[in-house]
Formats: sequence, structure tokens, C-alpha cells
Amino acid sequence: MNLLKPGYYQQFQCIAGRCKHSCCVGWEIDIDEETYLRYQSFSGPLGERLQEHISVENTPHFILDDKERCPFLNEDNLCDIILEKGESALCQICTDHPRFRNFYTHYTEIGLGLCCEAAGELILSQKERFFVPEADEMLLTEEEKCFFRFRKEIFRMIQEREFSLKQRVENLLSKYQMSFPDKSNQEWADIFLSLERLDETWGRLLREFSLSEELLPLGKEWEIPLEQLLCYFVYRHLAQGLSDGCFRERILFSVLGLWMVSSLFRMVSSGGFSMDKLVEIARLYSSEIEYSEENIQALLKLFE
Repeated sequence: MNLLKPGYYQQFQCIAGRCKHSCCVGWEIDIDEETYLRYQSFSGPLGERLQEHISVENTPHFILDDKERCPFLNEDNLCDIILEKGESALCQICTDHPRFRNFYTHYTEIGLGLCCEAAGELILSQKERFFVPEADEMLLTEEEKCFFRFRKEIFRMIQEREFSLKQRVENLLSKYQMSFPDKSNQEWADIFLSLERLDETWGRLLREFSLSEELLPLGKEWEIPLEQLLCYFVYRHLAQGLSDGCFRERILFSVLGLWMVSSLFRMVSSGGFSMDKLVEIARLYSSEIEYSEENIQALLKLFE
């Protein structure tokens, strides 16, 4: 299978113990069958711990402790399985995270998810225009050829830096005869509060947003990070339109992600704007929305 990846992909590196929001905390970690069978063969103290801390109910998974930490995440926020057996001993979901994939007939696209703070900082700090290598049209179906051309034009319009990002979004929506719903902060907050939530910090931000009126203006220095954010959303979500036909809805969903993250970023920046704040808001949004198919589908329905 041919693999396509964004230009920045190879720069990604897990920051392990320095991560403030470990992917080994608060997430149910399923274990694929091949790795589960391998774990059954481990002996010694690690093998005993694996036997003790894996549940086989439904899909095999690690039993989180009372602080929702993986039982193999030690006090230094490092993985005991890696320390003893190496990264090759990880289950598939731990190996993959925070990566996502888009699948085509003869190609697979891979990307990095914003729920990871290291990935978020890498993606949003890029200065170069978003780039992913073009697929060989000889290996694409007619539908896929049309999709890649369509998406390429969307990326081009998003990255027309002679215009403000606001104007670029307006140009994009106008070209494809789409309109973004005109709702108040209160209405958007209520919509997001009605969705499944993981972190109470997200709920608190939404409740604050429901009361907010005047938001701080953004300086031009945030145009490129937010451009990168919108390209990320389009790259991650538009390809699913090949399966469900919801291309229009997924473009508007991407614009919603841009609008919501940038609005919350402005709201929390009364003490000053910083990349750390933008990365954190993007991380929260991604964790709460992009990793719940129910939440994605609920938001897509708004644009039908």
C-alpha cells in the first residue's frame, strides 16, 4: 500500500514523560489480538503484571487505576512495557497514537491528531504551506481523482495568503455555495454542551463561552497557525466524504472547528496570546470532538 503523509510528518516525536496530557491517562486502551497473545507469553514480573491488569471482557484492554492511568504508566510518566521490552512490544493502538489514516483504493494517507500536544505544536507552528504528495492518478478510481482535485483546490484557497484568513474562508464558502450557520455564542455553546464530554475543563470553557460577548481581536501573527488548523481539519475529515457523500457537511464541519478553536483561544487570552494556549484549546477540541464518532455525526447533521 502506497503511503502519503504531510511534509511535517517525519518531524514528529513523542515527548513521553514531558507530556502534560499523557495519552496513557483517561483513555480506554484496547489491545489487539496479536499483541494480547504475545503478552500471554511474557514471563517474570512484567508477565504477572500483564495478567493482572488486562481485562478480557468484550475487547481485551488495560484496566485503568483509580486515577484513570494505564497501570504501566510509571511515576515518571514513562511506559514500563517500553522500558523493559522496547516499543515493538506495544499494542497497535499505542503504537499508532496520535496517528490517523485515510484509506483509498491503492493509497493510505497518514496524519497526526491534534489531541496530542506535541503533534499540535508541530502542526500549528508550521510556516510553510500545508503539503501532502500527490497520488499517481493511474492508481486512483475516477471518484478518487475528482476528490483529490477538489481537495487540492480547497487547500489552494485556504492558503491564498494575499487575503486574510476570514476572506479566504468566505471565498471558499461562496465558491461552493455554502453558508455557515449564524448562531450566537450561547447557541453554539449549548450545542457543544449537549454532546458527549470527557474533560470538565471543556465543559467549563463552553459555559464561559456561552456568556462571552466581545472577544479579543487576533493579530496577523495568528493567521498562519489558524490556516494550518483549517488545513488539518480538511485533511483529516474530508476524505470520509468518499464513503458518506457528505463533502459539503465536512467542509462546514472543518470551518466550525476553526471558528470554535479560534473563538475559545481569543476568550482565554485576556492575559496575552501564546502558542501554548492555542495548542491547548486545539487539543481539547480534538479530544472532545474528533475522537467521538457520535459527536462528529451530531455536528455534521447541523449542516444537512
